[in-house]
Amino acid sequence: MVFLDWWNGFVPWQTAAVIVSGLCIGLSKTGINGASAVMIPLLALIFGAKESTGVVLPMLCFADLVAVIYYRRAAEWKYIIRLLPWALAGFGLALLVDRVVPARGFKALIGVCILTGLVVMFWNDRRGKDAAMPSAWWFSAIFGVMGGFSTMIGNAAGPVMSVFLLSMKLRKTSFVGTAAWFFMIINYLKIPLQYFVWHNIRPEGLLFGVTLIPAILAGAVLGVLVVKKVSESHYRVIVYIMTIISATLLFL
Repeated sequence: MVFLDWWNGFVPWQTAAVIVSGLCIGLSKTGINGASAVMIPLLALIFGAKESTGVVLPMLCFADLVAVIYYRRAAEWKYIIRLLPWALAGFGLALLVDRVVPARGFKALIGVCILTGLVVMFWNDRRGKDAAMPSAWWFSAIFGVMGGFSTMIGNAAGPVMSVFLLSMKLRKTSFVGTAAWFFMIINYLKIPLQYFVWHNIRPEGLLFGVTLIPAILAGAVLGVLVVKKVSESHYRVIVYIMTIISATLLFL
């Protein structure tokens, strides 16, 4: 079977990277939003930048469901509603870019999205705790479009959405719950686009993802423990670190 050929064809570092990616996917959905972005450059290297989106998406959808079941009552729906229409516009932008940008350019586009979010995150923190949080429609529009675009081209919206949700000063549980519902909605909406337009979702990819379910569940449990044990301020620092690492790996 093709998915077994993938496993058999991996060298040790690729096998380790894929297993850790399953852990990071679970962790990102129930604990540290954006943790899976750390693995995006390695998965893009293993499967191809564009092709990796179809391999990873079913795993993300499974992890989204786990996260929503656990955090189903913690979401701040007003932020989800503000972001969703613009995220769909981001989908359209990604489909348009796909017509003019070669496959190797997708990696750079993902990096640009993450770095943009990183810069805004630092800028927002320098304003101080008492700074008024952005509430204008264009703020949600920018991050919604950027999130929809980055999730479509490389499942890389975690760091982008971290910037938006942190700027809203959400507490860690509300942060994770809101992100869980938002990503479940947009990831499930991406399935027909990935399947019918980009033809990225294939049976062998689905079977490959099934083999990583134990790793995803282990990461999800770890994420829940992190949220329970880590303080609000330390949680924010962890999000910073994960975003920096993911952006750095993309441009090595």
